[in-house]
Amino acid sequence: MNMLTITNPATGATITQLPADDAASVATKYAAARAAQPAWAARPLSERMACISRFRAAIVAQLDALAAVMTSETGKPIAMSRNELNGFLGRIDFFVQQAQASIATEQVFDEGGIREQIEHVPLGVVANISAWNYPWFVGGNVFVPALLTGNVVLYKPSEYATLTGLDMARLLHAAGVPEDVFVPLVGTGEVGAALLAQPIDGMFFTGSHATGARIAQALGPRMVKLQLELGGKDPTYVCEDADPQTAAASLADGAMYNTGQSCCSVERIYVHEKIHDAFVAAFMDTVRSFRIGDPTRDDTYIGAITRAPQLDVFDAQVADARARGAEMLCGGSRLPGPGNWYAPTVFTKVNHDMALMREESFGPLIGIQKVSGDDEAVALMNDTRYGLTAGVFTPDEARARALLSRVHAGSVYWNCCDRVSPRLPWSGVGDSGVGLTLSTYGIQTFTRPKAWHLRKA
Repeated sequence: MNMLTITNPATGATITQLPADDAASVATKYAAARAAQPAWAARPLSERMACISRFRAAIVAQLDALAAVMTSETGKPIAMSRNELNGFLGRIDFFVQQAQASIATEQVFDEGGIREQIEHVPLGVVANISAWNYPWFVGGNVFVPALLTGNVVLYKPSEYATLTGLDMARLLHAAGVPEDVFVPLVGTGEVGAALLAQPIDGMFFTGSHATGARIAQALGPRMVKLQLELGGKDPTYVCEDADPQTAAASLADGAMYNTGQSCCSVERIYVHEKIHDAFVAAFMDTVRSFRIGDPTRDDTYIGAITRAPQLDVFDAQVADARARGAEMLCGGSRLPGPGNWYAPTVFTKVNHDMALMREESFGPLIGIQKVSGDDEAVALMNDTRYGLTAGVFTPDEARARALLSRVHAGSVYWNCCDRVSPRLPWSGVGDSGVGLTLSTYGIQTFTRPKAWHLRKA
């Protein structure tokens, strides 16, 4: 039997080993889920909502233990693990409150003896290959509305957040969701490939562009509903009329929260030349205040890097930036000791010849580039193959709106950053992906519209 080893990235110690799925077990679990879907969809929405409400109550009751598990396998600081779980409760509330109205049959025409209706029918079997950086958020954005709308879910958590994925399954099953309706799959990319081979009705993936492109290539000829939430190289522009201290504090947090391991982390900062130096000084003051260390401590801000191979990416971006003339103000190296650690790293005098300003870092690295004005800032913000989020800091809302309307991104921010709301759709442009989650659209995305033409004989 194949085994999956779970490692603590903060210490390098093995937490446990788990039996992993294989192609045969994935096929068996798919068949059971397919058979279970009609009965789950036939249950009244009120019953499905009740299951999710009990799931929510269980999270509240076990929040500290769930946070500890997530921290142990991802290296996320414990305060941020608690923040994620508490924030997830609000997302559950939104989905439960909005489900009935979002999928209610719509009466769109009634005239001359003809009635027209739109029915929202469950997709059927939804496959979800999820992420490790915000496993409750990213997974729950899919499986909560998918279950509410009458789908069954084959859930493959990242191999770096498997214990958290199994916690989700345990709590859902205890809340009344049948075991064949929410089915966890344990393993690495081979298990994901086996899942893709099944005749699923929808694939919802969060991860890298490279993997997303392979999934799209595999599923495209089969016309399977596809949602790909991929990477970002998210920019923010600080205008000359912004307060440099306020902007710096917000953007340092936006760049370094969760140790920079977020698809919507601030990864590029452009600052008007008139306040550049004041902004950089304030930014460095904030970064130096971040406590690095044991993720289980409540006061830790910078935790471990979840995936050891990402350290090589950081080293390469740092070496490239230094070779091309960037000025490193702090960090730039791995930290000593066991586990996966990297110092918060800030560069100025950067440009788009550097990988640091073009390729996703997904860690505590940031480049700050001086710009002469709005047009240069917008051109640089759009000089990317990604388009997930972008922001502008200025006291002038009209100016911010004018600038952000020119930026190609799925989400835009005025005087804030690194923020996701359940009320707004989460989507991307370009290599940041296709499809969406969240909002009422993110509930309907787990259904297909069925058109009814009705004429009484």
